[in-house]
Amino acid sequence: MTTNHPLDLLSFRALRVAVHDGVATVTIDNPPLNILDTALITDLRRFVDTVRNDGSVLVVVFESADPEFFSAHGDAEFVSKPQLFTALIRSADAPLNPMEALHESVRTLPQITIGKLAGYARGGGLELLMSMDMRFAALDTAKMAHPEAALGIVPGGGGTQFLPRLTGRARALEIILGGGLIDASTAERYGLVNRALPDAQLDDFVDSLARRIAAVGAEVIAGAVRCVDAALSTDLSVGLEIENHELGRLFTADSAQHTIDLIARGYQTREVEKDLEGFLHPSG
Repeated sequence: MTTNHPLDLLSFRALRVAVHDGVATVTIDNPPLNILDTALITDLRRFVDTVRNDGSVLVVVFESADPEFFSAHGDAEFVSKPQLFTALIRSADAPLNPMEALHESVRTLPQITIGKLAGYARGGGLELLMSMDMRFAALDTAKMAHPEAALGIVPGGGGTQFLPRLTGRARALEIILGGGLIDASTAERYGLVNRALPDAQLDDFVDSLARRIAAVGAEVIAGAVRCVDAALSTDLSVGLEIENHELGRLFTADSAQHTIDLIARGYQTREVEKDLEGFLHPSG
């Protein structure tokens, strides 16, 4: 008998959530354009606040119910009706605005976060994607842009900070000031997405990746994140020390026995080494 995960039972207006084998799939469903409005921001906050302390969820995949729009952008009514935006301000978020605070809460989740992009993601929708650990885009249909400069402002949900860290300064300025539409192939070349995949392969690729990550367990995930983050925030010698510490922490009697068992099954033989990934991840 299948038991529902507590997150499956939460009621949302603009999201659907399903949890299987340590992977939470969050489907944005806020027609007609998946605008980041009060309903969607509130739901995303509630989900993030809940999942943050859920040790049974190791990976979170964000996708859209609408194949044409991941999220069009932030709600323009926040300009015409500023009281809507003001109502989202929480004292704990200061000095960040509500969009920045939402995306920072996603960025700092202990789970690995993956964005699955088909269709358009502009402005706040793109910022939401950039707050995630990884992004994968449909080659034919994914489109990204920052239109804010044409509205007389700059991106205000983290875009000016996320973009240069992913693409470098020159390309970030091109995207922010030029305001042009970036296709998936260009986004992959710029470093904005991990990979651009044929549309028909996107779901299977992301689902398989999420399952493989969840299968390595919370401690390995946390250790890898600490090491990689150290590489971006410290000098090499400190980063190597952190790596060695994490290796020692994870190299337990159980992990050693696991390797010994794999050797008995053919690990480090010519036949197995030709498909080592399939050997180590038999479920895909």
